[in-house]
Amino acid sequence: MSQTARKVFLNSKNLFAKHSFSNLHTLKNSSFSQIIRKQSSMSGYKPLLSGKLYQEQSSLPKLPVPTLEETLPKYLKSLEPLLSKDQLQQSKERISQFLESGEGKTLQTRLEDRAKDPNRASWLEEWWNDLAYLGYRDPVVPFVSYFYAYKDDKKMRKGTKRAAAIVSTALKFWKQVVDETIEPEMVKKVPLCSNSYQYMFNTCRIPKKPSDVPVQYDPELNKKITVVRNGIFYTLPITFEGSVLSISEIESQLEAIIKDADGTVAAKIGVLTGDYRDKWAENREILLASSPENQKLLEEIESSIFLLCLDNTNPITQTEHSRGCWHGDGRNRFFDKPCQFIVFENGKAGFQGEHSMMDGTPTARLNEFVLNETTDPNFDFGSPVVRSNLPHPKPLIFKTDVSSLKAIQEAGERFDHEIGKQQLFSTVFHGYGKNIISKTFGFSPDAFAQMIIQLAYYKLHGKCVPTYEPAQTRKFARGRTEACRVVSNQSVAWVKAMEDPSVSNEEKVRLLSEASASHSKYIADAANGKGVDRHLLGLKLSVKSDEKMPSIFTDPAYGYSSSWRISTSNISIEKFSSWGWSEVVPDGYGIAYSVIKDSLQFNVTCMTNEHNLSAEKLCQCLIDAATDVREVLVSVAISKVKSKI
Repeated sequence: MSQTARKVFLNSKNLFAKHSFSNLHTLKNSSFSQIIRKQSSMSGYKPLLSGKLYQEQSSLPKLPVPTLEETLPKYLKSLEPLLSKDQLQQSKERISQFLESGEGKTLQTRLEDRAKDPNRASWLEEWWNDLAYLGYRDPVVPFVSYFYAYKDDKKMRKGTKRAAAIVSTALKFWKQVVDETIEPEMVKKVPLCSNSYQYMFNTCRIPKKPSDVPVQYDPELNKKITVVRNGIFYTLPITFEGSVLSISEIESQLEAIIKDADGTVAAKIGVLTGDYRDKWAENREILLASSPENQKLLEEIESSIFLLCLDNTNPITQTEHSRGCWHGDGRNRFFDKPCQFIVFENGKAGFQGEHSMMDGTPTARLNEFVLNETTDPNFDFGSPVVRSNLPHPKPLIFKTDVSSLKAIQEAGERFDHEIGKQQLFSTVFHGYGKNIISKTFGFSPDAFAQMIIQLAYYKLHGKCVPTYEPAQTRKFARGRTEACRVVSNQSVAWVKAMEDPSVSNEEKVRLLSEASASHSKYIADAANGKGVDRHLLGLKLSVKSDEKMPSIFTDPAYGYSSSWRISTSNISIEKFSSWGWSEVVPDGYGIAYSVIKDSLQFNVTCMTNEHNLSAEKLCQCLIDAATDVREVLVSVAISKVKSKI
């Protein structure tokens, strides 16, 4: 997931609502990398980043700063399908003023000078990491973190058996990342930035005001994972007497943990991590003040390789499974860890990722590695022998007082309240998938799926609204994502044609081709650092505190067009049954989708509030839209065949 997100998907209007202007200028004059190094020094560790995984880093180009002549016409074009004629004319005048007054040129020069700074790997990195993630103060779950739900593995119906296999295989990936022997990711022979891999394992997000910080720990000194059951955390060393635990030994240890945890009553401090970030920062201090031992216990969790959550539930439906992976009950988690594997009693499993320092593509690679190995029919479980002298894992029992117990209770209430407002519904369309879309219909699978989403929303709500898809910019040093503005004149024309019975099927196919081509062009530009949103954000952040904000940024169209009523992302991995995250605005949807070999998967989220949105209804409209498109394409194909007879 380029995720992906987040919050990758937050727009600049929302960002500025959560950060005072003075704080932004303080941030601009500081070094984010210095903040990270200072916090990392708490653990006395900083990775070398010199092995094979990072061998291409020095050759990666810097993220470019597009010219005003590239961005502003593209921005105006993106507004056309979203605004009335009068609104569009007003925006056009403000864009012209931005250019003619010299404001744009001044800000552009500042941004270009920032990009030329030899001590800065990316002009965007410091701003983006803080504004979209570390400085984001709402709960990371449900609003930022993402999940992957795995397909079932029939040879591992028992939770502890599957968990042991997942842990053992994930540790192989961990070893390659720590040794830096794994190959860097490549896209069409172009290397991608590997910087975020250093934050995958043995790291943790720490709540601080006004912005959180990441902490890194030496993996050589922390060869352990954290296991949580019944809200109680356990440290599980991965080696004993010089050798790595076998799968059978890991399973034996997990069974011992379940037996112990299910008979133990203790404070479930994990729910604190699901709170509003400022509250968690305050409550962390309360927890530490409860006992001097609690600092060491927290560090045991924060320094571990990753978290394994052994839930005592048995999800059956895909929606239950997705919700379990996304948030669970909030108590059997530690949401600040970048990687949490989640396994249920009945063997269903998944993953949850904390988003601040790493987007979805690296963790998707991790999870695909784990699933490709463990779901192989010939997967080797190894020796069934378990060493009799293995020490039993010990629980991390936090000492609490009245203040900390009250903090835990209130954090749980806030978590339950936020989760209670969230809708989630997952669905699968089995009518066709990637093979038919690309080979038979001749379309880009991603662009095709995006048009289905546009049609589905129009069916349900009767309009087209600002829509986001991330394009990863990791071909550049420290690159993360750029926004692809999905709605275009071409997509709107096609959507309306699809709902108009007077339009011929041939014309509908022609319009679909144009809409898909337009989308593919935009996302390719975005991946090359030539999008609209990050550049405009950079220009806006280049305004000095004593200067008047240019009217291009106070224009209502600027805020509206980047408020993503539909926030989408595509991760197409065959062994995922679903994946997703939350909506990013109260009146919007989060739509995670996968275009796999023979089907389309959609996970839809939204809030239950005054906007009357429905995740379930939108899922039905996605199925209806995919069916309508199939009928049109098949009809045209049949007509072509008949014309040749």
